[in-house]
Amino acid sequence: MKLKKILDNLNSFEKNSFLKVIDGILVSSPKNIKEIDKILSDSSRDLKNIDNINIVKVFNLIEDEFTEYVKTEFVNTSSQLDILSDIITRDGNSIIKLDWFARLYETKLKNLDKKLKTFEKSLKIEKSFIDDRRQRDYKIYKACLNTAYYNDIANNQDTKITTDEQTILITLSQQLGLSQEEIKLINYLIIPVKKLEIDVVINDLKSIGVIFYSKKTSTIYVADEVVKIVRKVRGKEVADKFFRRLLRLLRESQVNLICKRYNIDWKLPLEHKNKEIIKEGISFTSVLINDVHKDGAKITDKKKLINELCDKGLKISPPLKGSTIEDKVSNLIKYFEDIERDEKVGISIDGYEKLLLEMGEILPELNQLLKYEFELQEENVLISNNLLDYNIKPRDILEIISENDLDNFCKTKEIKIRGDLINNILDAYKDSENLYLENFENIGLRNLHALKENRIIIKESKLGVKFEELTKTIFSKLGFNIDEKLRKKLNTSKDKIDIVINLENNDLILIECKTVKESGYNKFSSVSRQLKAYSSLATKNNYKVIKSLLIAPDFSDNFIKDCGLDYELNLSLITASTLVNILDGFKNSKHKQFPYNLLMRDVLIQEDRVIKAIGK
Repeated sequence: MKLKKILDNLNSFEKNSFLKVIDGILVSSPKNIKEIDKILSDSSRDLKNIDNINIVKVFNLIEDEFTEYVKTEFVNTSSQLDILSDIITRDGNSIIKLDWFARLYETKLKNLDKKLKTFEKSLKIEKSFIDDRRQRDYKIYKACLNTAYYNDIANNQDTKITTDEQTILITLSQQLGLSQEEIKLINYLIIPVKKLEIDVVINDLKSIGVIFYSKKTSTIYVADEVVKIVRKVRGKEVADKFFRRLLRLLRESQVNLICKRYNIDWKLPLEHKNKEIIKEGISFTSVLINDVHKDGAKITDKKKLINELCDKGLKISPPLKGSTIEDKVSNLIKYFEDIERDEKVGISIDGYEKLLLEMGEILPELNQLLKYEFELQEENVLISNNLLDYNIKPRDILEIISENDLDNFCKTKEIKIRGDLINNILDAYKDSENLYLENFENIGLRNLHALKENRIIIKESKLGVKFEELTKTIFSKLGFNIDEKLRKKLNTSKDKIDIVINLENNDLILIECKTVKESGYNKFSSVSRQLKAYSSLATKNNYKVIKSLLIAPDFSDNFIKDCGLDYELNLSLITASTLVNILDGFKNSKHKQFPYNLLMRDVLIQEDRVIKAIGK
């Protein structure tokens, strides 16, 4: 669930711990303090008194500092953050009831205890299932950790691992190629794990701003933005679902190479091996650069495999840049981060709901499969809105279903079975109009990369026209009269109005639409000339322009300022995301036509105020 949505669901007391952490970071003047001051200068300096949208903006600007802050908590050997982070960053655990969280925590400790006994025994016996070289790596790391933890005794101090020592240990573990699970096992051989009371666990996580807790509903919330940060600190470069997506593309012989390196039973079924690789917390980068290749593989062969996985397997277009293997893998990680950040689902939300309904009917085990795979607590999990709150999208679900079941579903629903079954299913449930509306902002940003990921194929030259068409659709759905005949009558060969809303009695609203690649539309002088010319056209034809609106994906601060100073235009600005959110709010309101007076007040239309007003 996105941070803003969580904040909207909580009271001020439940936000306090998180806001204290942000306040603490702001006191130390983070690198983006100037941008933060601009946000705070428009309201109180107290975070408790600003709206949730601006809290999210501030948090995004201190992401690097928050990451460093969480890193310091890993040094605290009593925090168990390495165990707990595996729970809260797992797909499906971003919204979780207290009793379910307690059960997962207890299960995690029991499994850890079993693994520790096996692991410790394997390090002591001569003939171990662990490779001699790997045993050596374990013993080196264990000896260094032991020294770092117990060297304080000589100075008559409490045993602890300092930040400097932790940094050295992280470097050592990376050079030895240890997985996060291997590191965790060795850590707890030196520093025994203790079961904490669940209230203590919750308070600890809450106090460092990693979770929110609603006592009223006994629900823990972990924001998507925080999940990404904790995962990064934990050394997991991509979400489990993206790691799974890549592993599905590998040959079994390649998966076996990874298993043998990390002492995973390579005789397991392929699906189980993939799960174990993900559970181990193995570095995504290490898998692609080293682990998936045979010893002695040439750089050119490694590059070839990575290019094939990206271009043919993941079908990334345009191809990812990168002259070195490291650059290529880094860009692949960024590609997955962009997908995760994008709130679009790849098909329309209506299509998602229909897909879940029909798959549930044909594959009766699907509900139980999702509960098990994502550790979901609810009885019925086949609800699109709930799954989206967990950041689980249609492709994520299809990728955990067996090939036989996908084939059976396609045959039953008469979906073509040649080619990629997952893509065929997604295509069958694509609702074009809703899908385009859900990608309205991406179209405005001319983001072909994101559009393709969301199954929209469109030429760049057509994006401006499509953005304009969708703006018309949205205003039509808001109940306005889009007067095409009048628009054509007013337009000349030189001046062409994008959209004319006829309010009757010769009153008009004129709308101009702008797409832009870079963030923040900033060409105020040119757009003001356009709109003044359009207004003049309307006046000459005995019409009165009561309002002009400019729709774009984003606006620069200077543009907003210049717009506010121009008293002739009577212009208001609406971002693409705001317009879509207003439409969503309107659908749930009692109004048959949107009250246009709500668009008459602000320079930059504030969606929260508008949605609150139409919801009354």
